[in-house]
Amino acid sequence: MGVSILFGVAILLLILSFIKTKQSSNAAKQELEQFSISIMTEMYQLQQKIREFELDTEISEQEKGRQAVSPKQRILMREVLDLYKRGYSLEGIATETELTENEVKLLLTPYLEDSDGRRRAANES
Repeated sequence: MGVSILFGVAILLLILSFIKTKQSSNAAKQELEQFSISIMTEMYQLQQKIREFELDTEISEQEKGRQAVSPKQRILMREVLDLYKRGYSLEGIATETELTENEVKLLLTPYLEDSDGRRRAANES
């Protein structure tokens, strides 16, 4: 009789052990998933900061010898240049930024001329 009680308790403890292991495994999976999401979010934010830095550098290069732009103008120029580099048409950029096509073209003129000059130099080589 005592052996069967011990055997029953052992089985019960084994079942409880499996349940606890599964619970801790699920908790570990959730923790890993949260960590992964956190890392992905941070990577996205870093990519955005790098992209903004690259655009700001390009804007600063075009500003050399010209009047400096205000922070609001720089943000607008960054947005316009980003859309242009992602392949948006002038009309699409105007729609996204709520500017006219002429305003967009005027903002992008230094960059359009620069890329045309690079193309000509590459074709002449």
